[in-house]
Amino acid sequence: MIKWMKRLNQALPGLVLGILAYGLLVELIGVWFVSDKIRYTTGLLIGIGCAVGMAIHISMIIEESVRIGEGHEKYLSFKSVMRYLVLCAIMITMAFFNLGNMFTALIGVLGLKVSAYAQPLLIKIYLGIKHR
Repeated sequence: MIKWMKRLNQALPGLVLGILAYGLLVELIGVWFVSDKIRYTTGLLIGIGCAVGMAIHISMIIEESVRIGEGHEKYLSFKSVMRYLVLCAIMITMAFFNLGNMFTALIGVLGLKVSAYAQPLLIKIYLGIKHR
């Protein structure tokens, strides 16, 4: 799986690892402060799953738009809108069937942004450990 992600985008495995580490940290810290632990956890898992799926989808779109070359703007826009519509559909389904806490699902989706912003720092730490 990691080789497939590296072929798609060199940064994708680190991004997914950051999302998963963020999800684990949020779960370990936050689960102690809520009364409905099951809905907290399922909401967070759905959000983290969405974040990982979005990261993979973004990498696939970038690769495809580079391959298309000229005129990729419409393709990129369409796929980006579709990604967010799918996210909205997942969130609406989650709310309709009461599958998890909506707030923690949104916190899980934010894991994509947190991981993306933390990548330079994580790469520096990784390279520092590797060269020791």
